[in-house]
Amino acid sequence: MINYPPKILAALAQAIDENNKILYWLMENGYPELAAIANAIHLNKEAFDWLMKHKYPHFAAFTKAVWDDKKAYFWLKQHGFDFMVKLSDAAQGDQQSLQWFKEEQMEVFILIAKKTEEVIKRKRHELSDYHKMHF
Repeated sequence: MINYPPKILAALAQAIDENNKILYWLMENGYPELAAIANAIHLNKEAFDWLMKHKYPHFAAFTKAVWDDKKAYFWLKQHGFDFMVKLSDAAQGDQQSLQWFKEEQMEVFILIAKKTEEVIKRKRHELSDYHKMHF
């Protein structure tokens, strides 16, 4: 993930934050895998399946690991995706990981982590609200 230009990574953060204009821009401008990450973080199974089908299993695992899926988290570790593990930890609010990104001057990943954390908190709240119907 570190090979993407910072502006593109900032766009990913906005897509995670449900900016659909940016999401579609990513899809139409050569970054469909980043759009799929944003959608998969929102529990979109089709996006997750797209990542797997198009040979992005590390991104697919990341989208599960941020939701505290231990199997996906350990898959990332086992396959040497240490950066994705660190980003997953940061997205779950791990202060050490967030500090590491700050020290490495990788603030855009702090933005991605914080937007992901916000989405997960919001989704967990929505999913736990028994007033909303989940079909």
